[in-house]
Amino acid sequence: MVVDSTSITTRDNISPIQTMRALVACDSFKDALPAEQVCRAIATGLKKTQRAIVVEEMPLSDGGEGLLRAVGSRLQIQTVSRQVCDPLFRKIDATLGFSPDRQMAVLELAEASGLERLSQTERNPLLTSTYGTGELLAFAKAQGARKILMGIGGSATNDAGIGAAAALGWRFLDKDGTPLSPIGGELLNIVTIVPPNAELFESMDVLCDVDNPLYGPGGAAFVYGRQKGGDDQSLAVLDAGLRHVAGLVEAQLGHVGYDAVPGAGAAGGFGFGAMSFLGARLRSGIDMVLDLTGFDQAAARADIIITGEGRLDSQSARGKLIQGICTRAGATPVIALCGDLAIGEDQVRALGLSRAVNINPVKRPLPQMLAATAQNLEIAAASLLR
Repeated sequence: MVVDSTSITTRDNISPIQTMRALVACDSFKDALPAEQVCRAIATGLKKTQRAIVVEEMPLSDGGEGLLRAVGSRLQIQTVSRQVCDPLFRKIDATLGFSPDRQMAVLELAEASGLERLSQTERNPLLTSTYGTGELLAFAKAQGARKILMGIGGSATNDAGIGAAAALGWRFLDKDGTPLSPIGGELLNIVTIVPPNAELFESMDVLCDVDNPLYGPGGAAFVYGRQKGGDDQSLAVLDAGLRHVAGLVEAQLGHVGYDAVPGAGAAGGFGFGAMSFLGARLRSGIDMVLDLTGFDQAAARADIIITGEGRLDSQSARGKLIQGICTRAGATPVIALCGDLAIGEDQVRALGLSRAVNINPVKRPLPQMLAATAQNLEIAAASLLR
């Protein structure tokens, strides 16, 4: 969306100020605002500066939540709702999209299996499953989809993708040959993996926003499991389970080295499971979304790019949206607005940013800061170009 404010002139109202073109390219601020509202708040603030400015708003996704909205218009995606299981096997309505010819389906893992589907007290990665995501995939297949584009950020799970695989016909058996519930807590109990009889999809591109391996100190459980409700004991169990499943996949399915592929640990090991059980390719979520939305062309038109993230920290350099934007911005300067600035100036520069601004300079309780996100984004944006 482009907002034109070129009618602003100098104080003596004789000669116009040279028009600046700003590209506002942002993902959502988790638990606060979707990407569209983040971009709108920043654009509103920029228009309050005392100069002529043309603002182009580009809501984006790094391959997680918001993928459907980010690429929907460019791909002419038609969305539909389907009743599937949430991470705790309760029935919910979840959305997926289809290309006009129904040959391709676009999904977000978080729609059915996302952390936001659960309250704080319900979060437990030993008990959660991606089964509902598998149900969405099964529905897409039944509708004739041959190709899948899936974003996997924001999961509430640590099941190595066995939940989704189970919904598509895979069976995971214990020592007695009994099918196990496809949850994180059962990974260690799997003895036999039984594939389905039919092929699933012609192609599946899984968009991944991190580069973690499946297990170990930098793997799925220890890096992301705590935010999903895990404690020290459960994280150790889950990490051992991921390691165990990787061994079974190598021994029984012949897939060697998938556990070490960058992104295998994404979404509680769903990256690994998607490769092992669904024949998927892991792709850079940022690069694919930027390609599909025409980011390079928009960046070339801009004099400045404004982006943002709920928390700018060391993880931002590991496949997150801001890194992708900076990499492809060329000579156009990039400024980031963030809800929490947790890195120093040297790291800001290393990311490729010209500047990073904390929109919450005064620390307050988190609920208050989240509620004020739109207002604070607008205020911060309004001060940027003065």
